[in-house]
Order: sequence, then C-alpha cells, then structure tokens
Amino acid sequence: MGPTNIALVQLFRAEGDLRDAQARLDAATKNVRLQQRRVTDAGEKLKGLQTRIREQQAKVGQYELEVKSRDAHIEKLRTQQQAARNNKEYQAFLIEINTGKVDKTKLEEESLKVMQSLETDQATAAETQTALASEQEKLVALQSQIGDTTKALQDEVNRLTPVRDELASKIPARARDAFMRLADRYDGEAMSPLIRPDKRVEEYLCNACHMELVRDVYNRLHTRDELVFCPSCGRILYIPENLTPAEAVNKPKERKELKKKAPPAAAGRQSSAVDVLRSVQVEDDDDTKPAPRMAKDKIPSASAGRQSDASDILRSIQVQDDEPETPAAPAAPEAFNAPEAPADPAPGESTPPEPAAPEQPKQMD
Repeated sequence: MGPTNIALVQLFRAEGDLRDAQARLDAATKNVRLQQRRVTDAGEKLKGLQTRIREQQAKVGQYELEVKSRDAHIEKLRTQQQAARNNKEYQAFLIEINTGKVDKTKLEEESLKVMQSLETDQATAAETQTALASEQEKLVALQSQIGDTTKALQDEVNRLTPVRDELASKIPARARDAFMRLADRYDGEAMSPLIRPDKRVEEYLCNACHMELVRDVYNRLHTRDELVFCPSCGRILYIPENLTPAEAVNKPKERKELKKKAPPAAAGRQSSAVDVLRSVQVEDDDDTKPAPRMAKDKIPSASAGRQSDASDILRSIQVQDDEPETPAAPAAPEAFNAPEAPADPAPGESTPPEPAAPEQPKQMD
C-alpha cells in the first residue's frame, strides 16, 4: 500500500485504542455519572424553586402596596364625603368608596393565594435542599471508591489523545476529513480489511459488510496510493498484514510431465504361462493322433529335446525372462532312431516281407 493508506491504517488503530480506553472509562464511571446526574437534577429543581419563591415574594409585596394604596384612597373619599354639600354628592362618594373596598378585597384574596403557594414552594425547596445534600454525599463516596481506577483510565485517555492527533496531522486534509466523517458515522470503525474466504477462488470481501468486491481491488490497493471505498457500506478498504501477495493471488498450475510407457514386449515371446500351457496342450493333442501300425521294435522314440511337464516349461520361461533377450537360433530337426536291419533268415525259413517305412512325425511350427 501507499504511504497515505499506511498512515490511515495507523490512525485507524490509534483511534480504536483511544475509543476503547474512553469506553472503559465510561463504564467505570457509569455509576458516578448517574449520581452526578441526580445531583444536577436536584440542584436544577432547587434553583427553579428558589426562582419561583423570589417571584412570589415580589408579587406578595406588590399586592400589599396596592392594598395600602386602596386604603389611602378610601380614607380620602370618606373625608370628601363629609364635606359634601348635597345628597347627590354624598351618594356619589359612597358608591366610589364601596367600589374601592371591593377592589381591595380582590387584591387581598389574590395576595393570600400567592402567599399560600409561596409557603408550599418554600417547604418543597427545603426538602430539595436536604435531598441535594444527601445526593452530594453519595457522589463523594462513589468517587472515592473508584478514584484510582478512574485516574488510571483517564491518564491512558490523556496519553492516547496526543498520539492520535499527531498521526492525524500527517495525513492529507481530504483523506483525514473522509476518515473522521466515517469514524463518527460508524463509531470509530472507519476502515475495513479485505478478506479472502475461499483459497481456491480469487475473490475478496469487505470484512465489515461481507459484500463481494471486484477482483482487481487487491492490485489497486497494493500498487497505488489512493483511497478505495466499499461500494456497499462506504468504509475505506485496506490490506491486512496476513493477506500477502502469495496468499491473495492464485499461482498458475504446474503441468505434470507424462510418464513414458514401456516399449512393448517382443512379438514372438509368450507373455504368460497360460499361453504356454495352451501351446503344450495343442502339442499333446497332436501327439494323441493314431500313428500307422508297425512292429513294436520299429516305433521311433520321442524327441530328446521335448519337455513333457508343464512345471518344467514354466521354470524355463522364468529363466528366459531373467536372461537378456538374444535372437533365437533355428530349431534343429528331431532325430529319430533308424530302423534295425532285418536279420538273415535261418536255413529252411522263408524270408518275411519288408515292413513299410514309418511316417515322419510332423514338426510343430
């Protein structure tokens, strides 16, 4: 990846560490924050009551001034009534005095209502003041209990914040703005690594939304220094450390060399014992044919080189297979015993007729 993408990955990890530390701090101080909220609510309630009490006290004072002014006006009318010259003027002053008394009564009633509300608010304010003091004591107790943990977590947050800011300052403004916008949107998860689920197929997915990506996304991230966004969730994509080029790109398959077949055996050689046995059976069948009749002493003997037992033939074939092949010598004709010459006849005996010549046995091809 290019320097911009590498810097973004470093910023992404620093942002994740900072947010994790802040989350741990928030979890540790959750009870404290809840108690602080109670204290704040009680304080705001007390403040509102105190404001109402001041307003009601001012209204009560205003009513008292109006009542006093009404009393003074009625006394003035009574003095003028005593100096009336006729009955008509006297009746006019009397009507005005009665009207003033009615107005005064209304003001006194309204003032009484305000004073009753004022007393209620003052009592509520006193109770709220007591509750606020109690909540403040609870808050101090909770802060003392988790003080060491909170301090350690706060120190970690304070340590990670400058690191994150320094890494962010090294990134171009456009890329930094895009990263911060996505970080705010996805709670710090602004980037997503590529994954290759199936090693047999060259395809890549976004690890955040598991959306299938184009096949050249790895080459774009590996060879160019540009931001590549997921078309589905919009996060910035990057190559993880475990997805090396050897793991990401399929290699061409190697062709296997074909094994050369062994040359065929000689055509004239018998390749199995079954064929040899069959040939022996054929010879035996030929030998079982009836021969021409002749004298017992004139029957020719069997060939000296013929093998009559199949086991001897198999042994000879095994020996021939072990020995290197040599060109076969021409087979010699079988020798037969010559017939014996007839003996001279005794005196007085007739000469027997000459026997017919025996037939030559057929040679096997």
